[in-house]
Amino acid sequence: MSTEMKVNADKETIVAQLLEKINASPFLLVIDYTGVSVPEFTKLRADLAATGARCTVAKNSFMVKAIAEAGLPDISASLKGQTAYVTGDKDICSAAKVVNAFAKTTKKGAYRVGILDGAELAPDQIQTLGELPSREILLATLLGTINGAGAALARVIKAYVDKQGESQAS
Repeated sequence: MSTEMKVNADKETIVAQLLEKINASPFLLVIDYTGVSVPEFTKLRADLAATGARCTVAKNSFMVKAIAEAGLPDISASLKGQTAYVTGDKDICSAAKVVNAFAKTTKKGAYRVGILDGAELAPDQIQTLGELPSREILLATLLGTINGAGAALARVIKAYVDKQGESQAS
């Protein structure tokens, strides 16, 4: 096997692995990791892993090819320089929250672009997703709103019944 064929086979293997990660994730976050130290990057990866997300570094040209093969939007204009890619099992908000905290403490790791369920996201949209409360808090808030509306309706019905009872007693 010639060296050139081996290199092409290696490239195809890397692109296939990237494609597998992209297809297994409902989101892709692209961050700039210029100037990030090894200990900082290790901590970022560990924090992301705790949320079910992974951070990958790959050649931008390989990622462009994998994204195209996945049928996702062309974000190649944002894939310049030192770029890291965050994918995960399900929750983009948790992953974005970790990257937001990382960027706040290190002043590094700015968002470049993202993709969520096949739609391109601007950096400010990803930032906003990371600022949302946790899923549990959102569900508790929703439940409180539903319970509040039900309780208000029950009070109105009770007041009506009480008023009807008073008018019949007179």
